[in-house]
Order: sequence, then structure tokens, then C-alpha cells
Amino acid sequence: MSASDKASNIGDKVKGKAKETAGKAVGNERLEAEGKADQVKGDVKQAGEKVKDVFKH
Repeated sequence: MSASDKASNIGDKVKGKAKETAGKAVGNERLEAEGKADQVKGDVKQAGEKVKDVFKH
């Protein structure tokens, strides 16, 4: 996994956590759900990169 991919995946997770927290704070369920979705997206992308790394070696 390249450093830029890793940073992007972590960025998705951090952005998602921020959205989720903001959504909870203001009672916005849509924003909270978007935040959770962004976190999952980051996790899935990171898992995909790890699979690629396994097959490179």
C-alpha cells in the first residue's frame, strides 16, 4: 500500500468520524449516517489495498 493511498483511506475515516460526531451533536441523522458510510468506505479501501499487497509478495 502506498503512503498516499494509506493517507487517503485514513482521511476518509477521519472525515467520516467528524461528520458522524457533528451529526450526533446537532441531531442530524443524515449527516451521522454519511459519516458512518465514509468510515466504512475508508475501511473497505484499506482492506483492498492490503489484499493487493499480499499478492505482490
